[in-house]
Amino acid sequence: MTPILRTDRLILSPYRPEDEDVFVALLGDEEVCRWMGQDRVPEEEIRAIFHAILHEIYAKNMFDVWAVWSDGVYVGHAEIKKTGNVDGYEMIAALVKGSRGRGVGNELVRGLLHYAADTLQLDEVYGMVGAENAASLALGKKLGFTHVRDVVADDGTVTKMLVLPTGNRQAPDTSPATASAR
Repeated sequence: MTPILRTDRLILSPYRPEDEDVFVALLGDEEVCRWMGQDRVPEEEIRAIFHAILHEIYAKNMFDVWAVWSDGVYVGHAEIKKTGNVDGYEMIAALVKGSRGRGVGNELVRGLLHYAADTLQLDEVYGMVGAENAASLALGKKLGFTHVRDVVADDGTVTKMLVLPTGNRQAPDTSPATASAR
């Protein structure tokens, strides 16, 4: 079951049916799609993805998916899951336009890293970042991610595969992120 995670400013919680419109707006944003390396799809398909999260992914406990909130306002989306993209677990994060450039991404990724190490007991996590996404690449570098390789799509777009050993912390961490049960 996807737990609720908390950082200083953020609450990561499982999506609820009433979150559908904010999810659709985020994944319908052209810039978000470009940075996530996916094509824009019709609204009906995004709604179908949302319903799959609620009724399949959560119901089958397939992987963790969160709505990200700050002061009661939806600021983004996050996941940690096994994918065919990497040999392990991939961390996925997307922010709404108004949340970018305020340290929200940094705080979100740090919270996810803490959860990956301490709760999932992962030795490392991967991230796939568009080669033109300078802000996310800079954040990855700042957090210690290293470049594994470039992945070139059929259309020629390049995605950077990054990895970060979690260190699977032995001592209690003093970072602001903590996981709590729902």
